[in-house]
Amino acid sequence: MGIHRLNHAVLYVRDVEQSVAFYRDVLGFTTKLAFPGAAFLQAPGSTNDHDLGLFQVGAQAAASPAGRGAVGLYHLAWEVETLNDLEDHLQRLSDAGALVGMSDHGTTKSLYAKDPDGLEFEVVWLIPAQLLTGTEADGDPRPKPLDLAKEKARYGADTRGGVGISIPVGVSL
Repeated sequence: MGIHRLNHAVLYVRDVEQSVAFYRDVLGFTTKLAFPGAAFLQAPGSTNDHDLGLFQVGAQAAASPAGRGAVGLYHLAWEVETLNDLEDHLQRLSDAGALVGMSDHGTTKSLYAKDPDGLEFEVVWLIPAQLLTGTEADGDPRPKPLDLAKEKARYGADTRGGVGISIPVGVSL
């Protein structure tokens, strides 16, 4: 059997406590283990022992050059269950001054934000497989502006996303 899912990510950060506070207060993560210079966080609703590891490299650390003439990671994507959850994160990210964009990718509805170190991440809702029509991209694969109210009216504010895509049919969490 092949690889089927990312289990966790580890980030180098300038200040672990500042990053823990951001991921806790803005995204709802909880600290599962911490010691000086490191912390291991669990995403809300996750069954992993940790989803995100943070290792402190100090205030003098330069920003990541990834994507600006250097290879490296662009972003991590955190999946939410409903469009109401996505809207809640839109408000949280906006309030924190972290939101940098919103996109409709056809099959996914996405928010983009940056953590205190400028590392980008995505918060995403996936259209459930049974609601896909094959016309989500409307012939144009480029991202479009996200109209969250329109998407909630179309799919339902509390419709569980990702079923049949990232969540096997018949699995309840």
